[in-house]
Amino acid sequence: MITKAYKTIVRLGVFSLLFPLIFTACSDFFDPSTDDEFNGEDGFTSNTEMYTGFLGIMTKMQAVGDKEILLTEPRGELIEPSDESTSDLIALYNYDQNLQDNAYANPAGYYEVIIACNDYLQNMAQYKSNPNVDSDAWQALVASTVRTKVWAYKTLAEIYGQAVWFDDAITEVSDIREGDKFQLLQLGDLVDRCLSLLTTGYDGVSSDQEINWYEWLDPTHTVALASSQYRKWNYIVPPYAGLYAELCLWKGALLDAAGQQSATYYQQAADELLKKLGEQINVTSDPGSNVYWLPSAATPGHYSPIWNNAQPYPYETVSAIIYDYTKNQTNTLLRHFSNEYPNKYWLRPSEVGVARFLDKTFNPGATDNDTRYKACFGMSSGQRYLAKFRPVGSSARANAYQDDCHIYIYRATQYHLMLCEALNHLKRFTAMNAVFNKGVKAGDTDDCFVAGSAEWQGFESTVDPTKSDWTGTANWGTRKYPSLGIRGCFNLTARPVKDNIHDLGETATLKFNDLAFLDEAMLEFAGEGKVYPMMCRMAVRYSDPAIVADRVCPKYTDESLATIVRSRIMDGGYWVPFNLNFE
Repeated sequence: MITKAYKTIVRLGVFSLLFPLIFTACSDFFDPSTDDEFNGEDGFTSNTEMYTGFLGIMTKMQAVGDKEILLTEPRGELIEPSDESTSDLIALYNYDQNLQDNAYANPAGYYEVIIACNDYLQNMAQYKSNPNVDSDAWQALVASTVRTKVWAYKTLAEIYGQAVWFDDAITEVSDIREGDKFQLLQLGDLVDRCLSLLTTGYDGVSSDQEINWYEWLDPTHTVALASSQYRKWNYIVPPYAGLYAELCLWKGALLDAAGQQSATYYQQAADELLKKLGEQINVTSDPGSNVYWLPSAATPGHYSPIWNNAQPYPYETVSAIIYDYTKNQTNTLLRHFSNEYPNKYWLRPSEVGVARFLDKTFNPGATDNDTRYKACFGMSSGQRYLAKFRPVGSSARANAYQDDCHIYIYRATQYHLMLCEALNHLKRFTAMNAVFNKGVKAGDTDDCFVAGSAEWQGFESTVDPTKSDWTGTANWGTRKYPSLGIRGCFNLTARPVKDNIHDLGETATLKFNDLAFLDEAMLEFAGEGKVYPMMCRMAVRYSDPAIVADRVCPKYTDESLATIVRSRIMDGGYWVPFNLNFE
């Protein structure tokens, strides 16, 4: 049975041309201009409907893409309401304890993604036996759907600290109730369930299978990959490596908080990240100038285009939710952050948050020419605004109302920072510092850079273990842009980290380094909805809500409000309060 989640019209003009895949180029992704729809009562009857149903899930992701940013940033360390803001945003900023009627706090959009995934998987299970099924495509789409479901639950977990888990197909969000097939899971159980689904897969399909839309839609490569409109399609599905590694970090944090052994999960996170980074860093199609997924001397010149570009930027993009204003696909980031008419300018960067970028104590070596500082903030009509998504005068988005900025699920630098966190808890401090600060360099005298050593394991070339593919000497030749580290690529002074557990003791050492990563994330991912979940993970790991409070409360200029917010955070109120059980 096809539920209402798929009885609604799926306006995806691309599929009028998509099957068979080898035919001429399609119209653009999520083209809403046609009346193609999948509304059958007996499940999928063709490969076309199988594809159409899957991209229907992606439209649900588009609808919720900006939610984590708008829900967590007002509660985070940087953003505050403007004088024109709304009561709902102010309530988030104030850490109000009753957000049931707050439109931003309502998680229904994430549950709509989950409902669509469950419905799709049920229909895919039925369609599997169809003699005309494209088996390879069927498996790849099932795997992609599983990862999308896990992404939705992971996001719920890191915002709300709990979620209602269900696998059955239902019709409406209002059908969700605790009991029987609906389980209200707290953070730990939710992380376990996500990891289990990722590692088990669905109906015998491993969840790490990926779709290469470029190969499917243009198998004869009539257009080079760099110029192909299908290149961006490979970004749309949440990636296995990012989901698995981040969930392992959450699991490790939960075990640390309980005083239990966690090294296995940190090792799994590091292994998965190193494997995926190695694959991308080793791309040899452009020897000598390849700068993919590697903080390098090329990074500063490419930092602003990560956002202010018509398409996700390949050097940094792991996965992104994509929009196209010309196809009526929009989000509301510019409406919230831009002060150019007709935008609302409801949210702005706080003075305290901006000042961190230039504070040499907080950000060693900082100057007002710092690439990230200049890319993040702008001044227009005497008002400071978050400029990441569209600086005034943008050539990529000529008009202030073009709300089609892409939203990153994972960035390459995020993979590097997650790797630092995993390496820290494995006590691989030298390797951690290399990735974080100075870059992985061949010839260093430290044991980390001796081929075959435990510290060096994972950074070596699988082709030639005596050469590191992160350095200027890669297995395929000289690399023009070698690793310089997350901070080193911006020519910033190294952020202090500890390289042994003897001075402070093990827990204090690990915490010191974790907080260094968190402080760096506040600069690297400003306004992207990625910092606040990381704060919460650190607070869980060390059972220390002050980690959140100490970074959030300085932005409150009203001392009485700052005191109230600190008290609420210290009482564990860093999770967004909302009744997820829908009773």
